[in-house]
Amino acid sequence: MTTLCRGWHYQSNHISDEDGRIILIWRDPLKLRVLSQSRQMLTCEIMLPNSAPFIYTAIYASNLSEERTDLWIELLNPHTSLNLDSQPWMIGGDFNQILHSVEHSAFNEHSSLSNMYYLRDCLLQLGVFDLRYQGPTHTWSNKQLLSPVAIKLDRYLTNSQVISTFPHISATFLPPDISDHSPCLIDLAFQLPKAGTQPYKFQNYLIKHPSFTEVVQDAWFEAGSVSANLSSLLEAETHKEKFKTIK
Repeated sequence: MTTLCRGWHYQSNHISDEDGRIILIWRDPLKLRVLSQSRQMLTCEIMLPNSAPFIYTAIYASNLSEERTDLWIELLNPHTSLNLDSQPWMIGGDFNQILHSVEHSAFNEHSSLSNMYYLRDCLLQLGVFDLRYQGPTHTWSNKQLLSPVAIKLDRYLTNSQVISTFPHISATFLPPDISDHSPCLIDLAFQLPKAGTQPYKFQNYLIKHPSFTEVVQDAWFEAGSVSANLSSLLEAETHKEKFKTIK
């Protein structure tokens, strides 16, 4: 740390696992306080300047399904003890488990269904869901050319409180580099792109024209009992001419 990340801070779960499966690295002005940890997760409070604090749980799930079941149970503990239904809570990392069959390029129904159901039930009880993201759906590959396999093992989850606190939050899964996993970048203030046409703007002065009500009634009658859009109200050329007169 003193050589590669001078002036940065770090925290790990070495107390719970001698190999230290999870390491968090940050620098000022961010402040971090560890709340709980286990062999497969580390939960902390993150404080940013001019922003509401939020709870973050880093995940590195075991390769063994039996140990992953322990993790799903462990996640329920901070959810209850920290009252996370009413606080922004983010969960991210390597879950080593898919949620849906399409997340595995070589899905095996007989060996995967029960594990999928366990994780789904856990997330349902926690009240968390996948954050909208960009990038590849399958975040891990075996990097074998002859028998390639791609799986979505990594995900970033949030609760509704996060969306309320950071309405523009977004995740981006980047191309894998030295790892066989795709790194994930979280942007708390992602600027949404503009799409489609500009919203229709009604000119209020039109309602002051003495023929306004009559013209609207005629156009509505011409369009029929159901009108899906504004253009259907203006199909008749006579009505279009009347609106031109009003303008």
